[in-house]
Amino acid sequence: MTALWAAVLALNGWRVRGAAFALGLLAATGQAPLGFWWLSVPALAVLTALVATAPGPRGGADRALWGGTAYFALALSWIVEPFLVDAARHGWMAPFAVLFLSFGLALFWAVAGALAHFGRPATLMFAVALAATEYLRGHVLTGFPWAIPGQVWTDTPVAQGAAVLGADGLTLLTTLVAGFAAMGRLGGLQIAVVLTGLAWGGGQARLGSAEPADRDVTLRLVQPNTPQDIKWDETVARSLFDRLLTMTSAPGDGPAPDLVIWPETAVPYLLDTSPRAVAEIAAAGGAAPVAVGIQRSDGALRYFNSLAFIGPEGQIAGLYDKHHLVPFGEYMPFGDTLRNWFGITGLAAAEGHGYSAGPGPQVIDLGGKLGRVLPLICYEAVFPGIPRAVAERPDWLLQVTNDAWFGTLSGPYQHLEQARLRAIEQGLPMIRVANTGVSAVIDAKGRIRASMALGTAGVLDRALPPALSPTLFARWGDWPLLLLLASLATLLVARRKRLRP
Repeated sequence: MTALWAAVLALNGWRVRGAAFALGLLAATGQAPLGFWWLSVPALAVLTALVATAPGPRGGADRALWGGTAYFALALSWIVEPFLVDAARHGWMAPFAVLFLSFGLALFWAVAGALAHFGRPATLMFAVALAATEYLRGHVLTGFPWAIPGQVWTDTPVAQGAAVLGADGLTLLTTLVAGFAAMGRLGGLQIAVVLTGLAWGGGQARLGSAEPADRDVTLRLVQPNTPQDIKWDETVARSLFDRLLTMTSAPGDGPAPDLVIWPETAVPYLLDTSPRAVAEIAAAGGAAPVAVGIQRSDGALRYFNSLAFIGPEGQIAGLYDKHHLVPFGEYMPFGDTLRNWFGITGLAAAEGHGYSAGPGPQVIDLGGKLGRVLPLICYEAVFPGIPRAVAERPDWLLQVTNDAWFGTLSGPYQHLEQARLRAIEQGLPMIRVANTGVSAVIDAKGRIRASMALGTAGVLDRALPPALSPTLFARWGDWPLLLLLASLATLLVARRKRLRP
């Protein structure tokens, strides 16, 4: 083992770049649907050792860039799927999307690789720098915190640590474990094992702690499984709508639903110009309100991706407009120029040339047993900060999404894992309703109570899990993590200065 370790660290030139690339691929196997955390973390440790032993900051950046590019190319391979829905128009962009996205995100790893050589030991400096740049990746230019290293723990008790330091805190744990293991000494490996063991044991204890009974609320999750390529086809719009109505009014095996939930953009009509459709939805829901993903317009040029709560009398009991839009999907940066010069528009918008952003996150009080809910539309569930951006704490979280955009291999499962982490972070149940899998009832500890598989249509009637007390992350957000990152970086930089000859 020692000889193999020495041989890997002795690589140079294109060989070491190839090794970094291969290790990046292995590190990505920890992401869903594989979930090979036991392979991902050791691969990250060897990559950390390669970066730490590089000849200076430039060499560290180069090795981290190759590893990061491979990591994101595999973890985010689903990114080609949206471009293939209408391959004739957008298919040519798919390879460029993978190439530019992977390389662009790997630049954050490259910065961490360079910073690794400004602290001692370099393995731990890279660990702290990578956790910091991954945090920045979730915030810079509207942020894209998808496939962060900390997500590899979602199916293990370690994920409960998100209740303390959030998903980004899990990333710091991951990089530190890799950093200590990368030292190549028995002491470092022992510390890595102890850190993992403590996180695992603490998570297991939280999972086993007592919690309240389920609430006396029955929710019906409607998953229509509509293929994306026919979703906006006017010739089948009525039949798709009728199927949703039938699924809404279908008899169940248990108590009547208190709320029926349709996924994102489920309705093929505009809310403000389709009073008949609204009346039909209300009639199908009977005594229960229906939450529907629907587009709406405000004037001739402004369109919104919305979630409307339609009451039994056809009244709009609550309305939320998605505020954190997907770049290049729901809106185009420099949109007028790209549309007028190249004919490129947002992929996901069925009306106009893209969506307008809503005013921000909001808690909707549904009254009675249903209480206060925080809606999240699709992509918004990947951002830990959104549930903390509201003035009042909701009773539960609701994500409606159209994961048909993400294909059938990895995207939908990674999206589900992020929803589970939001539940753990806040100590709140998450109800997730997708056009096609994975619709799920997730409790406040991130466990999936019930779900509908990818590629299936149906309804799921389940009780609403209870909320827990506000977690440390819910109360303090990122501040403890940022303080910890700053403290560790300061110590490691100071140690380098002390050791400098």
